[in-house]
Amino acid sequence: GVGSVVFSPLFQGLLTNKYLKGIPEGSRASKADSYLQSTDITPEKIVKIKRLNEIAESRGQKMAQLALAWVLRDKRVTSVIIGASKVSQIEDAVGILDKMEFTTEELQLIEEILRD
Repeated sequence: GVGSVVFSPLFQGLLTNKYLKGIPEGSRASKADSYLQSTDITPEKIVKIKRLNEIAESRGQKMAQLALAWVLRDKRVTSVIIGASKVSQIEDAVGILDKMEFTTEELQLIEEILRD
């Protein structure tokens, strides 16, 4: 009967499409005093994120929406803390309500990507 609230479900922005083409100026990873450092964004992580992004696109979602829906699929998770800094990020987060369900194949592929 206990729920949980997930902090940083987008892994400081890594689970968005923001870092797929490098580190944008002004992003968290570009700042020296940030929790997310540029050294955290490894080529291996980018490969995984690109593969996850392909799944998101095939579902008609943004990468962040896929990540949030994946976290919220667990009925023990009652909420997520997204740390939005723009209205558009909140709108994107609410957009997951249109596509919360996953096929068995999608879940298997996501788990495979996460294990590799």
